[in-house]
Amino acid sequence: MDIIQTSLRCSQLLWTFLCTALFSSVIAGAFAGNPSIINFAIFVCVLSWLACIGGMIGAFDEKYLLPMIVLVLDTTTTFLSLITSIVLAAKLSVHSCGDTRYILSNSLTNGSFDPGRRCHELQAATVFMWFLFISFFGSFVLDFINTTKTKTPTAASSRSRAGAPTMSQA
Repeated sequence: MDIIQTSLRCSQLLWTFLCTALFSSVIAGAFAGNPSIINFAIFVCVLSWLACIGGMIGAFDEKYLLPMIVLVLDTTTTFLSLITSIVLAAKLSVHSCGDTRYILSNSLTNGSFDPGRRCHELQAATVFMWFLFISFFGSFVLDFINTTKTKTPTAASSRSRAGAPTMSQA
């Protein structure tokens, strides 16, 4: 197992854990429902858990999980975490959580009995979601390199396939 891929998977587990905890706290503290991006973010966290666990299983032994499945999971999670990070950053619009006018007028921060705390949690979750995206993008690149490396036939293997069968084929 590759040490770089292992460290990326461990960082994904850390960022997924932190994002799940923060978004769960935001959802639990809401008194009037949550905006759809918060619900989408927790969906991305659940998908990240599946991708992390699947990636760890696939990294230890490929017979349990095909590399192509890991590549699809990483690709999907990378794309969705990027979307979540961009939308959260745009909706929060980087203001101070101490500004009462801002936290009461923002659609994400308003909706809790403690909007200042909710604002801090959402800002932290946005940063951790960006870190999650970066670690999944790194895994995606390594998965893509490994998948294309194993799928490319060599000249010797393509020459041996043509013509008469070898002893192992007979």
